[in-house]
Amino acid sequence: MLTGKRILLIIGGGIAAYKSLDLIRQFKKAGAEVTPVLTKGAREFVTPLSASALAGEKAFTDLFDLTDEAEMGHIELSRSADLLVVAPATADLIAKMAGGHADDLASTVLMATDTPVLIAPAMNVRMWLHPANQRNVATLTTDGIHRVGPDEGDMACGEFGPGRMAEPVEIVDAAIHHLMDGPLKGKHVIVTSGPTHEPIDPVRYLANRSSGAQGSAIASALAALGARVTFVSGPATATDPGGVSVIRVESARQMLDAVTAALPADAAVFAAAVADWRAETETDSKIKKDGSGRPPSLALAENPDILATVAGMTEGRPDLVIGFAAETDDVIAHATAKRKRKGCDWIVANDVSPETGIMGGDENAVTVIDAGGAEAWPRASKTEVARKLAARIAKALG
Repeated sequence: MLTGKRILLIIGGGIAAYKSLDLIRQFKKAGAEVTPVLTKGAREFVTPLSASALAGEKAFTDLFDLTDEAEMGHIELSRSADLLVVAPATADLIAKMAGGHADDLASTVLMATDTPVLIAPAMNVRMWLHPANQRNVATLTTDGIHRVGPDEGDMACGEFGPGRMAEPVEIVDAAIHHLMDGPLKGKHVIVTSGPTHEPIDPVRYLANRSSGAQGSAIASALAALGARVTFVSGPATATDPGGVSVIRVESARQMLDAVTAALPADAAVFAAAVADWRAETETDSKIKKDGSGRPPSLALAENPDILATVAGMTEGRPDLVIGFAAETDDVIAHATAKRKRKGCDWIVANDVSPETGIMGGDENAVTVIDAGGAEAWPRASKTEVARKLAARIAKALG
């Protein structure tokens, strides 16, 4: 996918630098040529020798190395690549980029380049959320710098929250999105994913077992074909895809608002497992047992139907509206009826009975139903299913 593309990989000085070695492998696996540049801090975590050995090219470290300047000056180095990737992009590197500093090889290369730049931030959660860092990130966004991550999770420092560097495969996906002139270039696709959480009280909610893995894979596959993807995700456990615009929501009503705000779009893929019902009234305090042995009554209200709402639009409807049908019995019959009832163009149906292991698992077996009939696909990884669906979408929009 990246055959013939040159990546200049700038490795910052953070604990996430160890991931940069796997990132080199992943770029090479995708066909790219990789030239590593290590900051002084990066060399405290990984060595130039290890980066060079994996890349198969010399690793650059010092701005004032006269031999290197004779062979390849920092100006040429900054412009010989198709994409500059900064991973990990530490708070210090982000601040230097935002402020226009150029006091070492990495920052000088970033100042001198006229090619696209993709950063993968990695830092402590408090550093990521600090107003100064957020101002710097906003500045880079305004300057046209692309970003993937950071992810949310446990950190080496023992804290939890946003700040983890995106996984190498996510960074590669984001690079593919920015470098490839795929069949979906110029197209905008909305993808919903994950479950929704419908609050009952401050500590309880209605939900389902969706991991969001299939929706995330679909968004990545569409981005890899050149689409501009708006990814609206409920509280999923799957990693957010790289190279897409991520909008996080909790409830079905929030998801509907986010989807309509993201329109217009050429296509919309509704892969989210939206809760059908919500509590009619959310209490402000935790519901307590009263000692009677009788559970409290819970009145339910129907959630908005996001798929039917968008499919039924008279103005601004995407050219292609795709729904998902997660069923446990009579899958094809129920999914076919759902496509007609909702008014969407395609339904991607699957059997999520517990024995299939599909909901929350790594594989899927789907049947794509459209006006012409049903097309069953063999069981495969969710990544492969996503690629196949993305190719079908590209053909339909082409």
